[in-house]
Amino acid sequence: MVAGWTVTRYRPVLRWLHIASVIYSIGIETLPLPCPLTLAERWLELRAGIKPYEEPFLVHYLEAIVYPDIPEPLLTAGAVAVCAIILGIYALRYRRRRFAGW
Repeated sequence: MVAGWTVTRYRPVLRWLHIASVIYSIGIETLPLPCPLTLAERWLELRAGIKPYEEPFLVHYLEAIVYPDIPEPLLTAGAVAVCAIILGIYALRYRRRRFAGW
């Protein structure tokens, strides 16, 4: 997600897919809706006889490894900030191209 904007240069289809995935990421992090992949993972874990975890994905898998002792709202704010920066990069590129006459 973070470096995806570097791959999308001169590839409009990939660019729009990346923009959509960044917006989706912001929505999943900020809205009280569960991620469809998390729901599928929990369902598969139940079918396999494994007790599914209850906290969000970032908290469950990454907090203990990458972000020890960081409150969940701060973790979410950081993820949204990174996504907003990526969208800002796209906006700057679009603006430059538009004013350059592309």
